[in-house]
Amino acid sequence: MRAVVVFESMFGNTRTIAEAVADGISTLLPVDLVEVGRAPRVLPDDVALLVVGGPTHAFGMSRPDTRRTALTEAGRDLESVRTGLREWLASLRFTLVGTAVATFDTRIHRPHLPGSAARAAERHLRQRGFRVVTRAESFYVDGTEGPLLDGEAQRARRWAEQVALLCGAHLLHPAG
Repeated sequence: MRAVVVFESMFGNTRTIAEAVADGISTLLPVDLVEVGRAPRVLPDDVALLVVGGPTHAFGMSRPDTRRTALTEAGRDLESVRTGLREWLASLRFTLVGTAVATFDTRIHRPHLPGSAARAAERHLRQRGFRVVTRAESFYVDGTEGPLLDGEAQRARRWAEQVALLCGAHLLHPAG
């Protein structure tokens, strides 16, 4: 059994968090780290844990128009422009109902700012039959392009270690 971390990133901050997440999960499970544009449309049967993360755009998961806006505002190439989590999740197929999943996002650090890409992805995955092992988690950036706030990558690694432990406990003691 293995884990797959699929991420969408514009300015590199979500990629950094995804790398920390993959590193944390690797303490318990083999893990593949995949940018959403290269992610498989069919989830292999040996995937015990799927972790999905992306930036919060306009209070949720990015859309083609929000990615185009980010590209225009940045004035430079961005990482995940063509395919976002929203489109990938809509096309995702899997055969094992109850596969463990966890979601994360990156977002601007402002108190009471509504919306979350991670919560939106979590809702979508739960409705599709995935088993959410922990609530969606946010990691914070300073401004639209970042950088990440101090300590966020380390916090992501610790969060991922806990996610892997939760998934591992389920594998050892499945509900039923």
